Amino acid sequence: MIGDKLQQVRARIVTACTAAGRDPASVHLLAVSKTFAAEAVREAHAAGQTAFGENYVQEGVAKIEALADLRSQLEWHCIGPLQSNKTRVVAEHFDWVHSIDRLKIAERLAEQRPAHLPPLQVCLQINVDGGANKSGIGAEEAISLAQAVAALPRLRLRGLMAIPEPAPDFAAQRDLFLRAAAVFDQIRASGIELDTLSLGMSADLEAAVAAGSTMVRIGTAIFGSR
Repeated sequence: MIGDKLQQVRARIVTACTAAGRDPASVHLLAVSKTFAAEAVREAHAAGQTAFGENYVQEGVAKIEALADLRSQLEWHCIGPLQSNKTRVVAEHFDWVHSIDRLKIAERLAEQRPAHLPPLQVCLQINVDGGANKSGIGAEEAISLAQAVAALPRLRLRGLMAIPEPAPDFAAQRDLFLRAAAVFDQIRASGIELDTLSLGMSADLEAAVAAGSTMVRIGTAIFGSR
């Protein structure tokens, strides 16, 4: 079942890339496994999926430990809001963090990343639609934060992540994602090397791909409704 769903999502990515004139290999699939059991991750891995996203730190760590036999084959991404008291456990267990929205969090992750592990791959979360209650920094703050994070040891700044409010149609979805892509381009133009735009979920991956997303975060379309 999960294998069939993965195949369907991969087909959607190929179709979206073809429509956008992009190479399908330029878009990576992150399977969002939050609230689903470790066995669902194991089933997805058996169907060829290797990258998994978790919103809740303790739940994610429990799965990482439950699937320790697959640790070298799996890539774990922390994609939810991150509080200061959770940075150590994230730095010790995850491979990626998508949700850095302030320097303090990045500094703690850098200090707490174990020396025997590769640098933690990180993205800045930006707020592209101005929602006051949403996580993420404003576009005007992104370059200065990117410069500060890029200078930290034990981290590698890879790009940006955004979760805009649901939009009514493809064009509106794409316009929101294009705001994130514009900030991405501005940061790259400032001299910081970035390669990851983490945009798009089950309902809007096509618009995200059209706007330049390089990583789509798909949960419901793979694992089912929560």
